[in-house]
Order: sequence, then C-alpha cells, then structure tokens
Amino acid sequence: MRLNCGLLAAAAACLLGLTAAGCRGGSTGGGKGGSVEDARAFLEKAEKEFLDLSIEASRADWVKSTFITDDTEGLAARANQRSIASTIALAKQATRFDGVALPEDMTRKLKLIKLSLTLPAPSDPAESEELTRIAAAMEGTYGKGKYCPPGRECLDINGLSRIMASSRNPKDLLDAWTGWHAIAPPIREPFKRFVTLSNKGARELGFADTGAMWRSKYDMPPDDFARELDRLWTQVRPLYDKLHAYVRIRLRETYGDAVPEHGPIPAHLLGNMWAQSWLNIYPLVAPKGGDPGFDLTERLKAKKAGELDMVRYGERFFTSLGFEPLPKTFWERSLFTKPRDREVVCHASAWDVDFAEDLRIKMCIEITGEDFSTIHHELGHNFYQRAYSRQPPLFRDSANDGFHEAIGDTIALSVTPAYLVSIGLLDREPDPARDIGLLLQMALEKVAFLPFGLVVDQWRWKVFSGEIPPEKYNQAWWQLREKYQGVRAPAERSENDFDPGAKYHVPANTPYMRYFLAHILQFQFHRALVGAAGHKGPLHRGSIYGSAEAGRRLKHMLEMGQSRPWPDALEAITGQRQMDATAILDYFAPLQKWLDEQIQGKAVGW
Repeated sequence: MRLNCGLLAAAAACLLGLTAAGCRGGSTGGGKGGSVEDARAFLEKAEKEFLDLSIEASRADWVKSTFITDDTEGLAARANQRSIASTIALAKQATRFDGVALPEDMTRKLKLIKLSLTLPAPSDPAESEELTRIAAAMEGTYGKGKYCPPGRECLDINGLSRIMASSRNPKDLLDAWTGWHAIAPPIREPFKRFVTLSNKGARELGFADTGAMWRSKYDMPPDDFARELDRLWTQVRPLYDKLHAYVRIRLRETYGDAVPEHGPIPAHLLGNMWAQSWLNIYPLVAPKGGDPGFDLTERLKAKKAGELDMVRYGERFFTSLGFEPLPKTFWERSLFTKPRDREVVCHASAWDVDFAEDLRIKMCIEITGEDFSTIHHELGHNFYQRAYSRQPPLFRDSANDGFHEAIGDTIALSVTPAYLVSIGLLDREPDPARDIGLLLQMALEKVAFLPFGLVVDQWRWKVFSGEIPPEKYNQAWWQLREKYQGVRAPAERSENDFDPGAKYHVPANTPYMRYFLAHILQFQFHRALVGAAGHKGPLHRGSIYGSAEAGRRLKHMLEMGQSRPWPDALEAITGQRQMDATAILDYFAPLQKWLDEQIQGKAVGW
C-alpha cells in the first residue's frame, strides 16, 4: 500500500483540522453560552490564527524534510508544539458555544475545531503534560526499535521489511517477524495510562471516549459510522474470501503443511510485517501468462523521459480535464530528485505550504513505472488542495479524511493502457486476456488491505470504550485479525506481548480508518468518473484522461473542501449519498470470475 500523502498527512492534515495542531488560543473564551456575535468573533480570530500558525509550521516542516539537521528538526518541533498547544486551547474554548443556536456554517466550524484533536488532553496541567510525554515516548520507542539477531547486525523496520518481502525461507521470515514484534512490549504499560488520560480529555469535550470522538468526525453518530463500516465490509468480503482461498492454495505449494488447507494463513508468510499487503508474494501466486505485455519503465527510458518530464505527464493529465496548469512556483520550489549534498526525506508527499497557491511535491523521482503512477497520485493531492483554497481556513481540507487519499488513488487508477497509448508511451493496448496478472497484483495490494484497514481502529475503539480490557489487549488483537483477515499469529502469543504496538499508527496515535475509507472511495469515484467520461468497456480499462465532463464533476467536488458533510461531496461526484463498495466488485469482475475457476472444489473461508 502506498500512503503517499506522507508529510501532508502529518503536516497539512494535522495543521488544518485532522490531528493536533492549530492556532494561538489567545484570551477568547470564558464560561458557557454566548451570542452569535461572540461566536463569529471567536471564529474569525481562530481562523486567522489557524492559518498563520499552520503556514509557520508547514514551512518549518518543509525545511526539515528537505534539509535534515538537528537544527531544522528542532525548529519544526517547536512550530508544531505551538500549534498543538493552541489547538487544545481552542477546542476547549469552542465548547463555550455548545447549545447556542448558530448559523449552519458556524456550527460546523466549531465542531471541526473540537474534532481537530486526535489526542484530547485533560484540562489538568499535570495530566496534560503526562499524556503528551507518554505519546512522545511511545512513538520514540517505536522509532528506535531494532532487532539484533545473535552475532549479526541489528535491523530496523526497513531492513526487516526487506526480509519479509523477499525471503522464501519460513525460518528467516519467522525470525524477522518475532524480532520486530519484540520491540512492542515496553509500549504496553504506557499505552494503558495513555488510554485513561486520553479518555478523560475526550469526556471533557463532551464525548463518551476517545474512540467515539474519532468516529464523530464523519458527519453521523459514532455508532452509525461503525455500522456503516460493517456494511461496506459485508459488500466486499466475498471477493476477499476468494482471494484469500486462492492465495492459501498457492502458498501451500511453496510452504506445504505450514499453510493449512482450511484455516487462517500464518501472518509471516504474506510478504509484509503486518500482512496488510500481499503484493510481495505475487511471484508465488502469479497466474500463467500473467505478463501484462509491456514494461512501462522500459518505455519511459526508451522515450528518454527525465524527472521533470514525468511530472509534466502528470500535469497534462489534469489540464486535459480542464484544470489550470500548476503555478510557476511549483516548478521552482518542489523537490524532484535526491540532492547529492544533504539528507532529505525521500518518501513522496504533496504539500500546500501556504494553503493557497504554494503547491509542491517532495519526491526523489526515479524513472520507473511505479513512480510514474505515484506522481499522478501526488498531483491529485495538489489539485485538491488548490481547488479548496478559496474556502475559509477551517474548510480547507478534504470532505473527510478518506477523501484526500482516495482522490490521489482515483487518478492513479486512470493510468491505464489506453491512457498510455493516448500520450505516446504505448503503440497499442495489449490483449485484455493479459489483464488477470495486473488485476491480481492490484488485488494483492488493495483488496488484501481492506480487513487490516478495519482491524486497527476496531481494536482501538474497543480499547477506548473499555470493551477490551488491558488484560486482553493481545488476545483481542488476534481475535480480530483472524475474524477479519483470516490470518493467525505465527508463534505462540500471550499478554506479555503487545502486538498492536508493533504497528506504527498505534504508538503514534494516528487514526487508521481513513485508509479503509480511501480504498473503498477510490473505486466508487473511478466508476462514476469513467462513466461520466463515456467509457463503455471493463471498469479496470477506463481512464478519465481528456474528459471535460469528468473534470467538471471532479472539480466541483474538490472545490467544496470540508465545507459540507461528506455525503454532499460524494453526491457531487457520484450521484450517491452512501459509500458503496460494489465498485470494487465491478473493477475486479474479470479477476473474480478467474478466481472462481481456480478455487472450484477448494475450501473457502477459515
């Protein structure tokens, strides 16, 4: 899975309304109550200061990411600390207007301020400081985690992930898996205290617990949102079950009885530390004749495409839809290649430094087919950022936190053979009979992710509510993993372990449901947009390149930002007000038919 928003998710999303950042609290506030005029004055001050501090922190983050030194990291940390402290103050002050009759847009802004925190600190200064310290320490423990095999070099998560991706030796895979998961038990006790303090802060803001606060961000009651997720999973689960059955059959050919004929798959054999993507095991499960018939990397190199040429291809995709070209400053200020003279964060990310026109991408581009698709994804974020830049500051974000990633991936879904023919990178479209290999690769990445995307926050929500007590943290984690993913722990586990803490987003307190939503929405968006473009063939072959109507519909939705509840934005692009996972089934229909043939007479489920 590519999570290409990168520091945008940690900076812009965190700075303007998804996590913990914001503006100077000032002296605005007081007791409960207040007039419409009081609320308007509070919001005007808050929005100006949100924007000022967000720009300050965004500039500091950009420098930190493109010129890594102790000094730039310190400057960025201080800028973010100011934002965090200010947003906490503002969120508490916004409760003054609870129950006051206000215009709809003002009510929405106040709600967004209160929901901007993923870490709701208690009002008691000592407890607030303790919570902040625990959060930093948990993330630090994860970040410093290493496995040191006896007599060998220590390995961090990157080195261990390379083993998980490439090794076919089950002993080496088990060693890497257990080695990494051993970094998490020290996080367990701090996490228990973290849950207690975070819940106290959430209750002070009027929520039942921190999980209920997170679920309240989706323009519906928290329990209704949880039911909506179950409905979406029910729609897509039949395809996942067939993919799981096929992969289990093929893995038995490699690993024998280590993979059961009927039960859950051992989690260390799926090519990824968390079994969230199975793409790395494609060589073990590839169909015969699965060669797509072209190599995009070779085609780009044959055209002598450079790094800027790759970005120009992406820009022309959007201008073909009716969007304005990127501003001159984009080309002057972006980072396109890895500098020779300094360290930078190469992970691809899209930036809106001034939350208006200062759009940039940060990426160490290589001339590959993967980076060609990634560039289209990242520019999807940039054009979304510019489209909503005319909204008031509190509305300058995606309709919900799944929309931003979904838009980037929707654009990447249009990088089809037909599109490559249109721009001269292919001479003709390959035979559709070759599509099964490409569809299987995509399913191993996107369909395989869906249940894991549910599990991470399902577990946390139950922890925050008390349904999962501390003495059952690990047991409940694996019960959920088996229920949804059909995977099992590859070694004996107990409550001395803390396997959820081996996934970054848990110790870093980063909500995860956005990624599940993005995987659902991107296919729903794609189906609607290629339909608007007049495409009549298989959904996976459709591209919106060159379609003015698809561009008009897309632009209208992007311009809404966060100003309206997300069902309004969804309706603007799809005509539907409800998320719909059947688009995934439509996209993968040829693969599902093929899977039915491969698993005929074999066990399905676990």
